[in-house]
Amino acid sequence: MSDAFSDALSDALPDETRLAAEIDRLKAGFPKTRELYREVCALLFFRFGITPTANRLYQLVRRGSMGTPTAVLGEFWTELREKSRVRIEHPDLPAELRDVAGELVATLWTRATASAGSALDALRVEVEAQGVEAQQAVVAARDELGRVETALEQRTAALLAAQVEVRELDKAQAEGHAARQALEADVVRLKREMTARDRELEKVREGFSRDLGTLRESAERAEQRLRASEKRALLEIDRERGAAAKLQKERDDAVKRADHREAEHRRVVEALQAQLGDARHQAGVLQGRLDAVQATNAALQAQLAASREAEASPARPARAKAAPARPTATRPAVNRLSRTAPAAGSKPAVRRKRG
Repeated sequence: MSDAFSDALSDALPDETRLAAEIDRLKAGFPKTRELYREVCALLFFRFGITPTANRLYQLVRRGSMGTPTAVLGEFWTELREKSRVRIEHPDLPAELRDVAGELVATLWTRATASAGSALDALRVEVEAQGVEAQQAVVAARDELGRVETALEQRTAALLAAQVEVRELDKAQAEGHAARQALEADVVRLKREMTARDRELEKVREGFSRDLGTLRESAERAEQRLRASEKRALLEIDRERGAAAKLQKERDDAVKRADHREAEHRRVVEALQAQLGDARHQAGVLQGRLDAVQATNAALQAQLAASREAEASPARPARAKAAPARPTATRPAVNRLSRTAPAAGSKPAVRRKRG
């Protein structure tokens, strides 16, 4: 298909250009000067329909002397006349019949040559039309090439824009990776802080449990001493015992709730960061209450010591009268213990419930 397109394109070129191309081809194929002139004569006469002349031949070939194209041209015309004359040689035919038959064949050959020339002209017209179509195809191909180049430029621009966008995305991804690493470092740091705070809270809780146990033992000892020394205050002591039992139950419930909250505390450890300030405040409050309970315990022990000293002095005549008044004096201390201890014991439950 490319060869046919090349032939059509070459046919579409002007006659002078095609003639020059054909002569160059003949120069390469026929190195001898006379043969070259003979082939150029045949090319001009039969293919291009041009009557060759000596000057024309010399202008096209430019080889040898001026007499060479003249001699070759004479030989060409002689050979052409000889070929156009038809001779019929037969021993049985008369001379007149041979001449008539030769003229008839010559006429037929001439008509055939004219018909071939007409066909050649029609072929030349067709080839020229194909050349025009080929030129139009070349123009269309050039237009298509221009459109393709434009599309290629647009795609190149789009590719460059895409590369720029990819670079920006890579930069954003690198920044996001750096931010993610920073966030991961913050998370690790926060986890460490939460672990340290958990340990601190555990220590506070253990200290509070120890203090609560100490307070409980102190209350039991105080209760035993009061029961031995203050028989007349049995009703009040029973009431206080009930309060102590209620406090013990509340403490057990608080411990159970604390254990339950401890399990939940593992699941909500992330929320402790926001509540750590509140926990510290509550720990301070608990420490204050613990100090108040310890002060109350100290006051209670002082009162018990004073009671023992009062019982141990038989020389006082007013002992029988002061004995009923002693429960009244110690009653506020017992009530204070019963009122303070539940508050100190129930505070962790309240704190964990809020957590």
